[in-house]
Amino acid sequence: MICTSHGIIWRDNPIQIVEQYLQWAQDFQQDQITLLYDTMWNGTRTMAESIAKGLRVAGEGTDVKIFNISKSDKNDIITEIFKSRAIGVGSSTINRGILTSVAGILEEIKGLKFRKKKAFAFGCCGWSGESVGIISAHLKAAGFELLNDGLKISWNPDDEGRNQCIEYGKRVSGELNRDSER
Repeated sequence: MICTSHGIIWRDNPIQIVEQYLQWAQDFQQDQITLLYDTMWNGTRTMAESIAKGLRVAGEGTDVKIFNISKSDKNDIITEIFKSRAIGVGSSTINRGILTSVAGILEEIKGLKFRKKKAFAFGCCGWSGESVGIISAHLKAAGFELLNDGLKISWNPDDEGRNQCIEYGKRVSGELNRDSER
């Protein structure tokens, strides 16, 4: 029997959780990409949904999950990041920075020291557009391998912008598939 100071008590076949922890400790990954974002005027949400569409088209069989950081439980988000081989993080640019909800989750991610995961940034901006660079720097500092320089779109994506996001998702999927074949 395993009785932790918090959580459940393992009575039946307690070795199963020990084996599971051993697997998780070996840089666990599923064929999953998790997109997390927050948005001011729904432009970054539109980007996330369009990037996800491109990822799904090009990465048949890859599970793609999307979370609005300000509306989702951070524990659910962290769990999905843990399971993912790659993540995409998006934010609008505000005051030459990123939304506070995105900054908060990036700080959480940094502390967890995920290993052997890839990442990319995306976001909308009005004038200055620093969010993609800031997110990329945070992801790199957290130990993620950046797939590219990210995707920035001015204002809310129109049809051309949504298509650009879909193509970006396809490119990201291709980059991930090339890396996994090596």
